[in-house]
Amino acid sequence: MVIVKVLMLGWELPPHNSGGLGVACLNLARALANEGAQIDFVVPYEADHSDIKFMKVHSAMKLDPLYRYGIGAYDSDRIEDMILPTEDKQKMISIREVQKNYCKFVEDYLMEYKPDIVHAHDWLTFEAGVLAKKNYGVPLIAHVHATEYDRSGMHGGNHLVHEIEREGLLLADKIIAVSQATRQIIHEKYDIPLSKIDVVYNSLDEEFLRSAYSYDRDDYRYLETMKSLGYTIVSTVGRFTIQKGLSNMMRAAAKALSKEPRLIFVFAGDGEQKKELIELSARLKISKNVVFTGFVRGKQLRDIYTVSDIFVMSSISEPFGLTALEAAHHGDVLILTKQSGVAEVIRSAMEYDFWDENKLADEIVAVTRSEGLRHTLQSGVSREYRKISWNDVAEKVISVYNEVEKHKRNGEVI
Repeated sequence: MVIVKVLMLGWELPPHNSGGLGVACLNLARALANEGAQIDFVVPYEADHSDIKFMKVHSAMKLDPLYRYGIGAYDSDRIEDMILPTEDKQKMISIREVQKNYCKFVEDYLMEYKPDIVHAHDWLTFEAGVLAKKNYGVPLIAHVHATEYDRSGMHGGNHLVHEIEREGLLLADKIIAVSQATRQIIHEKYDIPLSKIDVVYNSLDEEFLRSAYSYDRDDYRYLETMKSLGYTIVSTVGRFTIQKGLSNMMRAAAKALSKEPRLIFVFAGDGEQKKELIELSARLKISKNVVFTGFVRGKQLRDIYTVSDIFVMSSISEPFGLTALEAAHHGDVLILTKQSGVAEVIRSAMEYDFWDENKLADEIVAVTRSEGLRHTLQSGVSREYRKISWNDVAEKVISVYNEVEKHKRNGEVI
């Protein structure tokens, strides 16, 4: 390996993560460190990461992890007033202020240390990555876990975020996308040559595999009781945002229940669409068959995978989808949208287009009624998800690093 010193720019690490981004960053960094990389990882907030021994974690500013996303990127004043008490709102600063301070920290760091490469994860860190390349000549890797098009359900999104993404992707020496679907979006939406974009799939969280876990039936006694009466449990996990296609899934649930009434749908997570989804379940007259758990993590999340029979990823656009691998690890049958990156590596799953509510309903009913189909899908996915490892991911990332370093030595432009 040529590259040994990596400045990695991210926005979150477990346990202060709101989704799969922080988990992916942690596992990638660990795997790279196992290959000999020396990693300094910058987060925008202040927290205790003393349990992370394989890299040095830097806090860009004295900010509570809760406020790392600031305000102003997406939330209107009306939404802020609804979700934030006055005293909390007064503590908040804008997302642009957080990014400005983050860039300042990176600049101060680069005045003292010279990494071999800067590896920036998603748009929130791209400005700092561009600064490192422009002002200090450090090669830049832009790692795309999701674009603004994904986050907005392919409906445009925030124009400022688009511009930050565009600059970061144009100026990056190399781009890593988490799926072929993401690679294609970057190419089509930002006019980036495909030759500049490498696909490196994520893998299952190592802590998820190694940590001790035992399922307690009492935690979900109601669901276990319904299963004993012949009900099938269908779950989904994630943020309640337009990207996740949950309204389509709720309508599909109603269609499935009209054919197979012994179904319970579990919506695990939270977000701005929660009230809308609760009201939709009431309008569709299926509330008694729908359970909202609220935000879950750790053992509670694993309990949901365990009690579930079917896991649905209903996303309008999902660059990868680590939750599908987690569900597969717990024996769930997977039903994935064709618009999810994980469907590129998991073949033993049923697929549908996110908008095709009738097909999703039919697939849920088919799995519910056929024990043979369920067993075939479970066996297939159990073999497939185990083939993906973070060691393989690290090797591919290192090859990207070395390609950039080779071109730098030769004075070439990729």
